[in-house]
Amino acid sequence: MSKLYPSAAAALADVVKDGQMIAVGGFGLCGIPEALIAALRDSGVRQLTCVSNNAGVDGFGLGQLLATRQVRKMIASYVGENKEFERQYLAGELELEFTPQGTLAEKLRAGGAGIPAFFTRTGVGTIVAEGKELREFGGHQYVMEHSLVPDVSLVKAWMADRSGNLVFRRTARNFNPNVAMAGKITIAEAEIIVATGELDPDQIHLPGIYVTRLVQNASPEKRIEQRTVRAR
Repeated sequence: MSKLYPSAAAALADVVKDGQMIAVGGFGLCGIPEALIAALRDSGVRQLTCVSNNAGVDGFGLGQLLATRQVRKMIASYVGENKEFERQYLAGELELEFTPQGTLAEKLRAGGAGIPAFFTRTGVGTIVAEGKELREFGGHQYVMEHSLVPDVSLVKAWMADRSGNLVFRRTARNFNPNVAMAGKITIAEAEIIVATGELDPDQIHLPGIYVTRLVQNASPEKRIEQRTVRAR
């Protein structure tokens, strides 16, 4: 059965709602679902809790949702490239749950695997552990972290077949597989879409069982977060 929708807006239309937790793949601006984020902005849904490694940059990626004040809370590991994020957070207009990067990846992976919580040493003795259960194992303190199961996950792939099997391209894989596995509903955008059966099973990075809907974005912008070049 084909999971392909004609547009990002059509794929989101009867899925996204006010107050949802939405996880978004990507690392900085690498491997972000550009078309789906833009469609989410245009949908007008509000009071969102967004789970992502970071919040994009001003005016692009999840930064677009900050500009339109659609995000109530961010669960992220890095937010340093976004001045509007900084302004809203310092003004008390935006909630932030800082999560160490590896812990964030595991919270998503565990959520997709049906594991409700886990213990980690990361964050013990810091503000990350405040209000959380601590337990000793092998003479070391561990903090309990609850898994994440977003209402909707948005991910970016390089290639997909119509059944939703995904292939990621190099570092653009980053958080995308974990985000896809964790979501109750997962919508993927891909640059190239082929017929079911055309992908080599050994080359598939994420099985289509985790993907609910699929859209094509053949020409994403792929901005560079910080262009750094050598002096001539």
